[in-house]
Amino acid sequence: MIPQRLGLLGLRARPSRNLVPLRQPRSALRAYTATGQRFQDVFHAQATDPDASAILSTLKTTPRVAQTLTEKIVQRYSLGLGKDKFVKSGDYVTLSPHRCMTHDNSWPVALKFMSIGASKIHDPQQIVMTLDHDVQNKSETNLKKYRQIEEFAKKQGVDFYPAGRGIGHQIMVEEGYAWPGTMTVASDSHSNMYGGVGCLGTAMVRTDAASIWATGKTWWQIPPIAKVTLTGILPKGVTGKDVIVALCGLFNNDEVLNHAIEFVGSEQTMRSLPIDDRLAIANMTTEWGALTGLFPIDSMLQAWLRSKATTSALFDGPEKSRFTHKTIDDLVANQLSADKGASYAKSLYLNLSTLSPYVSGPNSVKVATPLRDLEPQNIKLNKAYLVSCTNSRASDLAAAAKVFKDASKDGNPAKIADGVEFYIAAASIPEQEAAEDAGDWQALLDAGAKPLPAGCGPCIGLGTGLLEPGEVGISASNRNFKGRMGSPDAKAYLASPEVVAASALSGKISGPGWYEKPVGVEKVVLGEGTGIADEDRTMSVIDALDKLIADADSVVEKAETSLFGGQESAEDAGNEQLTDILPGFPEKVEGEIVFCDADNINTDGIYPGKYTYQDGVSVEKMAEVCMENYDKSFGSIAREGDILVSGFNFGCGSSREQAATAILAKKIPLVVSGSFGNIFSRNSINNALMGVEVPRLVQRLRETFSSTAVSSQGDVKEPQLNKESLDSPPPSAQAAPAEEKVLTRRTGWKFVWDVRRSKVIVTEGEGGPTWSQKVGELPPNVQEIIARGGLEKWVKAEIGESS
Repeated sequence: MIPQRLGLLGLRARPSRNLVPLRQPRSALRAYTATGQRFQDVFHAQATDPDASAILSTLKTTPRVAQTLTEKIVQRYSLGLGKDKFVKSGDYVTLSPHRCMTHDNSWPVALKFMSIGASKIHDPQQIVMTLDHDVQNKSETNLKKYRQIEEFAKKQGVDFYPAGRGIGHQIMVEEGYAWPGTMTVASDSHSNMYGGVGCLGTAMVRTDAASIWATGKTWWQIPPIAKVTLTGILPKGVTGKDVIVALCGLFNNDEVLNHAIEFVGSEQTMRSLPIDDRLAIANMTTEWGALTGLFPIDSMLQAWLRSKATTSALFDGPEKSRFTHKTIDDLVANQLSADKGASYAKSLYLNLSTLSPYVSGPNSVKVATPLRDLEPQNIKLNKAYLVSCTNSRASDLAAAAKVFKDASKDGNPAKIADGVEFYIAAASIPEQEAAEDAGDWQALLDAGAKPLPAGCGPCIGLGTGLLEPGEVGISASNRNFKGRMGSPDAKAYLASPEVVAASALSGKISGPGWYEKPVGVEKVVLGEGTGIADEDRTMSVIDALDKLIADADSVVEKAETSLFGGQESAEDAGNEQLTDILPGFPEKVEGEIVFCDADNINTDGIYPGKYTYQDGVSVEKMAEVCMENYDKSFGSIAREGDILVSGFNFGCGSSREQAATAILAKKIPLVVSGSFGNIFSRNSINNALMGVEVPRLVQRLRETFSSTAVSSQGDVKEPQLNKESLDSPPPSAQAAPAEEKVLTRRTGWKFVWDVRRSKVIVTEGEGGPTWSQKVGELPPNVQEIIARGGLEKWVKAEIGESS
């Protein structure tokens, strides 16, 4: 019998084939305008009939501005919003998150917290500290740091979880800190995982964490929001890990880079995704390039919560648990969901029924291969890993244990293959205890697995069992770029726990044979849009008209852009709303454009890693080495007051703040790019470096100065000493035009950012054409941070005003 995987506390996913597929949410191809809606949602007779109208009156009405689930949650946790203000994608907000978690970097955050003059955490209940990254390190230096964090947490009255208790993200979920419908942040890039339980989770840098500790708030810009529609149901033998590995590898052109993701689907589809699978999917939306990965607050989640509440009531008592039936009742009574007509930046779909087991790699999440294609290649293994916050819960351990139990004969336990080392670590102590109670932990030990403490360990290249040069490993964790889990000369693959276990058993990449291919399925069905076939639903008149209107709008917009070059119209200019400018903030920023024509210039290219962990580097030295790993001649070409323009995803990679401060040290006040890496964008504003995204400018510069053909410049590798930044986002392969020989170019073009009018003006050389374009508003709350010299100085001012 093929096993059905269990969620936490044994909650089964039982896809009901008897359920009538519910009508899918409308694809938000076009946001409603201020003009009146053309059609009623109900017939006039329904609205006037007393019985029908009584029923209709109990239904929740759509607000004046339709919002996504992401926007609704952000609305709840935003401070200082104007009356009738509905937040939307692109807005900057002052954010007071429900919770903020820090891990091994709690002490660096504490040092920053104290250096800005803070002495008392603003709201101790808002903060959670966990020790999980370097738990195998017993050096006096690390143990001292751990003692300092624990003592600081106790002094401040903050909830604290010691080394060995579990991985911080798992603790946030299993202890109820990451609560559905709330916004929770952490100083770690896998905070996306909270989206698996309907909690909007995203990463913050250390300065943000210190700001939240000191004031209870920081700033955030709502990213573009992508809707990912899941259809069908998972076949037997396919897991949530296969879903996200396939998404990362099949949508591998940065489709969701720096987006917030909302997963949607019919009740039947979502019932085939247990909470543990959702957590794995949400966790690895980080690797997909997204800033959040949010699942709906649906019946499956509510059942999981009820199970947790019942267990807590029986064994812990309601006073000791955040999981109570009352809090769940409140959640259901005030349940959030996306509005009909909410606007999304893009829509993608994946038919789960067409998926089979997938493997990621080697050394890239952007390469995903069906297991059936890899098995015949007999790829020999040296190491296998069932570790990390992605896939080491009790259900994952059970799936792996069953592989060995099924292979056992005559009462003798099956053993891992000769020459293979198999490492296991539970996501937390409660998960390990559940696996021990079920006999799964012992089954893995009997097979020859080597246990590690509950913590991050090999997943982030720390502790025992790292990959050596020339070795091949397969892991149920979340990242596999070169050097992540050991030597950059090793090969790393990612797969589900059962595939990892089966591979450890056979000594080569292989599966347990549980997959049953549905009849008629020959390829994965995915693409743009909702993916809902015409025969599965009847498109309403409103749906059809909205699509026609959206298509027409798109044609008009493209035509206007083609004719007018993206310039604002005279009507727009006459109706423009001016942004308030705070004292000390410039109304305009202008200078000559210096063009660094490459995409994915990472933080190691901007500020070399060898200086990142050196204390006392002077401002002059920072200016000297700025951009030297990208182009050693940059320092002699760029001048004070220049405007630095680069390609797309500028500042990806590690979270080092010096990438921003080095550019300021070079006396460059503004960086313009096609897009920014999210953490670099945060570090820039936090350190008073201004930035603006103008994709059209990058396009025009490339049309004028360089080839549009692109050649990759080397593999994606873990930057030197990057692990010390404690789990930063993965870097991307730097890409420059194939025919471009000048890495840094003085263009003679003039760039003006009119902050008051939220507009940029570009003059393409002396005597050249001038064009302008509207850009996002830089509101007063962000101006204030920059005007004060960065987030730290802003926090000092806030502390001073409140004391």
